[in-house]
Amino acid sequence: MSVYKRPSASTYSYDFRLGGRRFSGDTGKTREREARQEEDRIRREQKARLDQLNGNFGADITVGAAFTRYMLEVGQYHAQASTTLSNLEWLQLHLGKDRSLLSVGENEVSFLVARRRQDVRRVGKLENRGKTVSNATVNRSCTELLRKVMLRAALKWGVNVQKIDWADHMLPEPKERVREAKPDEEAAIMDELARGYDVAVEFAVLTGCRRMEIVGLTWQRVDFFNRQFTVIGKFDKERSIPMSNAVFELLWAEKNHDPVHVFTYEARRTDKRKGIHRGVRYPMTDAGLRTAMRRAVSNAGVENFRFHDTRHTAATRILRNSNLRVVQNLLGHSDPSTTAKYAHAVAEDIRAAMEATTPTRLPTDEVEYRLNTLKKKKKSG
Repeated sequence: MSVYKRPSASTYSYDFRLGGRRFSGDTGKTREREARQEEDRIRREQKARLDQLNGNFGADITVGAAFTRYMLEVGQYHAQASTTLSNLEWLQLHLGKDRSLLSVGENEVSFLVARRRQDVRRVGKLENRGKTVSNATVNRSCTELLRKVMLRAALKWGVNVQKIDWADHMLPEPKERVREAKPDEEAAIMDELARGYDVAVEFAVLTGCRRMEIVGLTWQRVDFFNRQFTVIGKFDKERSIPMSNAVFELLWAEKNHDPVHVFTYEARRTDKRKGIHRGVRYPMTDAGLRTAMRRAVSNAGVENFRFHDTRHTAATRILRNSNLRVVQNLLGHSDPSTTAKYAHAVAEDIRAAMEATTPTRLPTDEVEYRLNTLKKKKKSG
């Protein structure tokens, strides 16, 4: 690469040859390092154009075309398809719809990560002033998503992309905590939940199912005869879970509310615009369950508790009466290390067992020995 300043110029110019052609112009940068990065970007874009002119149309596509194709082939089938679409729109906004995908490199990824970290955290449609998005959100919505698009472009579409050290752009995340609901906290939250939502949350605590697995459960996948039900988990993986007596009774009580969906809610008020009437049951939605849980936790005065913590609660309680392998199968973890975070429950059981082996009183001969020693000391005194 060669960048230089023309006489009396404040910005650097570039001049290079590619494919037998000469490219030159102004980088618009006043610092040499930034000018070199700009020249590198221009070189990549020009190479992509030359590839297309030479008939290699699959060598490169625009960012907008790549994101659209990814959404059609993959994103629309995600459990949170709307979230995937929103994240792709954010990436497109900051990269540019017409930018060459081949021009996206280390510099562009670094910029996107830095920009995403500045975004304000949102709760529903409201902004949480003063709080930016977490590192985990940046990783999932920005770095990981862009990596998946570019990887698919390279492996499935035959598109040229730059080699990027993705691990270097991943932000550190705190180790996932395991938050178990205390009995009084669980009762307080249940008291604040509206009819229908209380059943869904109770089901979550009993089974450890994810929120989307719950709202997506249909009667077609409930087998009362064999006492088991099947949920669709992450990556569309099916998982069959046996019913305990409590789960059987809970599901049996819901069977007449809707012919298709297992979990429904009872409308509190009429909304003619949405076609909702007070007192009527409607299929539960992910957004509705999430909102109901958030409000119930707040009204109950319970701190630091999210819907996903019902999954932690179920896993921890079940582990106390089984083993990690059972919990792994219940939660649908493909990697045993993911389940290992619940090992604290085993540690607590070991501690309790050790406490139980500690004698509550001294052996008889030890007591007699100490009494005799005390009597001798008194006589000598």
